[in-house]
Amino acid sequence: MGIFADIEKRDHEQVVFCSDKESGLRAIISIHDTTLGPSLGGCRMWNYASEEEALRDVLRLSRGMTYKASIAGLNLGGGKSVIIGNSKTDKNEMLFRSFGRFVEGLGGRYITAEDVGTSVKDMEWVRTETKYVTGIAQAHGGSGDPSPVTGLGVFTGVKACANRVYGPDSLAGKKVSVQGLGHVGQNLVERLVNDGAKVYVTDIEEEKVSAVVNEFGVEAVSTDEIYGLDVDIFSPCALGAIINDETIPQLKCDIVAGGANNQLEDESKHGHVLKENGILYAPDYAINAGGLINVYNELEGYNRERALRQAEGIYDILMDIFDRAEDEDIPTHYASNRVAEDRINNIGRIKNIYVGHQTGVNPDNRR
Repeated sequence: MGIFADIEKRDHEQVVFCSDKESGLRAIISIHDTTLGPSLGGCRMWNYASEEEALRDVLRLSRGMTYKASIAGLNLGGGKSVIIGNSKTDKNEMLFRSFGRFVEGLGGRYITAEDVGTSVKDMEWVRTETKYVTGIAQAHGGSGDPSPVTGLGVFTGVKACANRVYGPDSLAGKKVSVQGLGHVGQNLVERLVNDGAKVYVTDIEEEKVSAVVNEFGVEAVSTDEIYGLDVDIFSPCALGAIINDETIPQLKCDIVAGGANNQLEDESKHGHVLKENGILYAPDYAINAGGLINVYNELEGYNRERALRQAEGIYDILMDIFDRAEDEDIPTHYASNRVAEDRINNIGRIKNIYVGHQTGVNPDNRR
């Protein structure tokens, strides 16, 4: 499939390829939909195997941000960016300042933030070149690391799933496996342990596993073993596409609910398979919306209590999705998509209404 065909398939508005030989920048900015407002989404730095893989990732991620903003009730569109490179060895000030110049050139159509492989410090470098950046340090008027709010939202969503499947939403005595121990995964583990869950963890970085095991007394398993564990809840908090033909037959859980993006490798197939297998799936962009909620609050003057309260609202958002899925007998990710699309379409119709205040104004000539 060609680049334009791939873009049109997912209804993207704009894709920008960014190249700067002096700084070594190779990046892609993807703007999916701005019906609800300017696109906002993090900047991911990853050592992609190919440019084509980077493009596929940013297109999927930006589309997911559109749905995430809509389902969370935010006045934002969906966007995302990726920088191709090794986040441990290739970072420097010029790289991120160069990226900031490209963001500035979009004039506010895209607002960036930290993501996998980038940090608050990186966003401060970006901020020297553009005001269209969030997730900066509190000392500069930002909110800092958004992962604690994301973690709260995921934990709240896990409890909503437990309510739907088991009745009470307490996780005491429940067995939960967590895949991925980045900031969100670590925050989630702490909350699960405090709620009385028996937690199993894995990560490709052994030092992260050791640190979490030592701090919280959880049990470590191998990266391959995590899928086949006999648990109540599987919580993917690493990269996407991990719910697929190979992993689904291994699952021995009642619930899949985690912070990773794009968990279903094939949306049109794997959500149906989970439903057929009696596994409740929390749509990823709904349960992990806490980070977006957090940085959105920066745009309106950051208030930590308000951001946390909105993240806790993910509980009710998921319950509404589950109700619609049950009423329409469809997989939960389809129900979530329909809820998000309904809001986008409704707001889109309102924005087509022309408001004129002068007698004789011709709406066909309006700007």
